[in-house]
Amino acid sequence: MKIKLIPAITLSIASLLAVASVHARTVIQNKGSDTLVNVAQAWAEAYQTVDPEVAIAVSGGGSGTGIAAMINGTVDIANASRKMKAKEIELAQKHGQNPVEHVVGFDALAVFINKNNPAKSLSFDQLHQIYGRDGKARKWTDVGLTVPGCDSDEIVVVSRQNNSGTYAYFKKAILGKGGKYRSGTLDMQGSKDVVDLVEKTPCAIGYSGLAYATDRVKMACIVGKDGGDCVNPSVATAVDHSYPIARPLFMYTNGEPKGEIKKYLDWILSDTGQCIILKKGYAPVTHVNCD
Repeated sequence: MKIKLIPAITLSIASLLAVASVHARTVIQNKGSDTLVNVAQAWAEAYQTVDPEVAIAVSGGGSGTGIAAMINGTVDIANASRKMKAKEIELAQKHGQNPVEHVVGFDALAVFINKNNPAKSLSFDQLHQIYGRDGKARKWTDVGLTVPGCDSDEIVVVSRQNNSGTYAYFKKAILGKGGKYRSGTLDMQGSKDVVDLVEKTPCAIGYSGLAYATDRVKMACIVGKDGGDCVNPSVATAVDHSYPIARPLFMYTNGEPKGEIKKYLDWILSDTGQCIILKKGYAPVTHVNCD
């Protein structure tokens, strides 16, 4: 009886393995930017109707986290709200990776202030004075403002953690090459945390992606470093780059994408994928007509 059972058991196991292999799904690991995480999740969910056999595993943690995963070869697509640095690309190449950049949208990096703040606009110089280590603005009256509800007059400076691409981009744009943030900033882990804190704190100012804007905070109209009229953050001003802190949003792959990864990126850049990023509050790479 034992001799007869062995072939049956072997056949049964082989059948189960065959069935499992037929139904095995391709999993694309996608990690990085907190700015992009919401739209990345929306893309992943929508793609299930395009190809149910491909699963997109999305996680955030910041651009630095995604880029580190790309360097170490543990991710298929790294999301970033800043360009990879030359030293990061060099390190990736030393690890046998060849990062290739793909622009998947644009963002107007918004400066948020409390609803009580009377500011109509803020200039690059004022932002430098507030955020820079060498800046002189420590009170709202230092930039000519009296904020109702901010009894101390002290500016509560809200920033992001240093693994954030938004942190790096704002630093470069506002503080310039070699510039440093002032000490004592409140560094939030995510963009939503920035907006929530500014909403609840009359003395506060913060920055994050346009898609995190709510009607419970104000977005400052920004005057660029060369002066002129202020420009409000919007999808339109991100598209035409008239907003002074507009930036591209990136996905990085190891080499030119192939197979299922290429199909997924091609879909992201299609009208369907770009209409999703538009609905999430970011600007598409090209003009699209969406229902």
